[in-house]
Amino acid sequence: MDPVSPTKPVRVRIAPSPTGDPHVGTAYIGLINYVFARQNRGQFLIRIEDTDQSRSSVVFERAIFRSLKWFGLTWDEGPDVGGPYGPYRQSERTAIYQQHAEQLIATGGAYRCFCTSERIDALRESQRAQKLQMGYDRHCRDLAPEELDRLLEARTAHVIRLRMPVDGETVVPDRLRGEVRFQNALIDDGILLKSDGFPTYHLANVIDDHLMKISHVIRAEEWLNSTPKHLLLYQAFGWDAPEFIHLPLLRNRDLSKISKRKNPVSLTYYEQAGYLPETLRNFLALMGWTHPEGRDKFSLQEMIETFSIDKISLGGPIFDLEKLKWLNGLYIRELTIEQLRERLIATLFDPEYLSRIAPLVKERMEVFEDFWRYADYFLLGAPENLRYDLSQLMPKGRTTADVRKMLSAVLEKLEEASRQGWTAPILEAALRAFCEHGEWKAKEVFMAVRVVATARTATPPLFETLELLGKEQIRRRFQHVDGLLKAHK
Repeated sequence: MDPVSPTKPVRVRIAPSPTGDPHVGTAYIGLINYVFARQNRGQFLIRIEDTDQSRSSVVFERAIFRSLKWFGLTWDEGPDVGGPYGPYRQSERTAIYQQHAEQLIATGGAYRCFCTSERIDALRESQRAQKLQMGYDRHCRDLAPEELDRLLEARTAHVIRLRMPVDGETVVPDRLRGEVRFQNALIDDGILLKSDGFPTYHLANVIDDHLMKISHVIRAEEWLNSTPKHLLLYQAFGWDAPEFIHLPLLRNRDLSKISKRKNPVSLTYYEQAGYLPETLRNFLALMGWTHPEGRDKFSLQEMIETFSIDKISLGGPIFDLEKLKWLNGLYIRELTIEQLRERLIATLFDPEYLSRIAPLVKERMEVFEDFWRYADYFLLGAPENLRYDLSQLMPKGRTTADVRKMLSAVLEKLEEASRQGWTAPILEAALRAFCEHGEWKAKEVFMAVRVVATARTATPPLFETLELLGKEQIRRRFQHVDGLLKAHK
């Protein structure tokens, strides 16, 4: 266990951004935070970081809550359960950030920057061409008072930037890594408050962690390089910083960071594919940590009793799908027949799901066994279970490369549209817009998408079928077909 000083109550958090599907990495970080809190009789909270208004979606926020609950996490405070330090959704805290940004300007910790996007783009292009260090050149850092007043009186759009030291170094104390040193000259004056009044991650993160009394920031190592800015902000505000613990990133077998292009990363996938949440918790617990008895299989409670955050290895844990399947098999074989029946029904034969399939195939059926003939692709799960005829994907005059490029663009379009929801009208509008502004006829695109989704050329209405199969299943089938086309001669 990891007991800490009783004089400072343990409060930890996860802070996902609702800009995409609930990620398995969020579950991993959430699990470690949850266990650490429970070990130390502390609080575990969830905060939604939705300051990127162009990409954030309430659809993704709801999916995050749902998937994390399926995974088995419960939180003491958050947007859906409340708490004494709310609101817990950053878009509802903009006045707090704006007030603190002005405070930083008054004390010299930040400054207003009036550079236009065109100037910033030109600066980056020049730095790239001359192979110089990329970053803001501090053009507005020391504007004359009269020039500053003139720009403000003209209500010139501007951002607020952090005033980083130009020399020396910042030392980040990390519980797993010791002292990590950063040269200040290599860190630019990052934006704290955007011109639309919304904060960037850096400002909102520090303010929220302080006001919500977070004692330990346990997050992925990708945020380590941002921590010097965060430490400087704590110092500028005169606040004590929390303890930092940066966990290693989950990696593929080739040591690359896990991503949806190589492995399923959505929690929704693991639920729909029939992985047990207790298996996934157990598996993620093994990412960088080893049970003291060398056991591969243990419960969440057993993890709480034995886990030590100081024993996490920084070597880069491998997210091995084969081991996950093996472990899931162990859990399945421990189920009683009654438990197995209930899990199978919930995953494969959910009554609600069947009631949505039935209207789509009812008019084609003459006997009940016809249901399997007309609806198998709704129930077969993994795309490997479908039999694809690649010739059905090849319109006359098109090459394999053409089709792969088109399908990749279609999938990107569908995923972009899904920020509004994964419904038939939204998907239809997205595909029709794609056809109107592209080089492909609607009938070619619609047929290709139909074949990818179902391995059939004749199915119930296309967009209702896509809606029912769900985004994660459609993504997997697109990726599988792309692999088949790539190998096709």
